[in-house]
Amino acid sequence: QLLLVESGGGLVQPGGSLRLSCAASGFTLEHNAIGWFRQSPGKEREGVSCISSSGGSTNYADSVKGRFTISRDNAKNTVYLHMNSLKPEDTAVYYCATDPTAQEDQCVIIERWYDYWGQGTQVTVSS
Repeated sequence: QLLLVESGGGLVQPGGSLRLSCAASGFTLEHNAIGWFRQSPGKEREGVSCISSSGGSTNYADSVKGRFTISRDNAKNTVYLHMNSLKPEDTAVYYCATDPTAQEDQCVIIERWYDYWGQGTQVTVSS
């Protein structure tokens, strides 16, 4: 079967850090741009970050720029989102998704371009 699984979420205090993982099984992520998105109750899903298939290009939402870092390890078929200086407004379910159509050195944090999604991992930032 084909699986895309997020992990690493949990409860963290404001100012803390978490590392989310997005691991693929049954297919390779090597030729896909990968995006991270998040959704809070009552809100639309929003783009957080993306990384190109080559790893050479990344983009971040203004709300997380300077605090979050996206990376990938194609040998492990995994993409990561390192989240630092977390704020309560970062609380959400975080999803990773694939964009197989993106150019090697391009990615966009626009939901409609992504075709395959994981089930999400909960991140709660609270004191």
